[in-house]
Amino acid sequence: MKIHKKPLVFITVLLIALVSFGQEQKSFEEIKKLMTEQVVSWNEGDIPAYMQHYWQSDSMMFVGKKGVTYGWHETLNHYLKSYPNKATMGKLVFDHFTFQWIDTSNIIVIGSWQLERKKGNIGGYFSLLWKKINGKWKIVIDHTS
Repeated sequence: MKIHKKPLVFITVLLIALVSFGQEQKSFEEIKKLMTEQVVSWNEGDIPAYMQHYWQSDSMMFVGKKGVTYGWHETLNHYLKSYPNKATMGKLVFDHFTFQWIDTSNIIVIGSWQLERKKGNIGGYFSLLWKKINGKWKIVIDHTS
């Protein structure tokens, strides 16, 4: 009996693609859930809880209009200074998500953000690099404008 290699190669590639697609979808859903948790924390006025999905490292980067802030603690302090109370924080809304799978442990999420506040709404766009570290998705780079 002669075995044809081309169909086996095709089936193998197809199975790998299907498994990879399933992993991508699962990861996207996990990150959406984490970002929903962030919105809830923000809207409750709890910035430290909001920051729990960021990588707690001095290598974490936040890029904003004033430049780059390095480190989890420095980013936390920046948020606490910029949003000293719940009125300043307003109600956070994330929208228009685009997910870009880089590999099994890196995903870029691009979207928009808005703060609905009595003193005036503000908003912009973000790009987040999520990295799977020790089995958990963490934001390692946040570029928000």
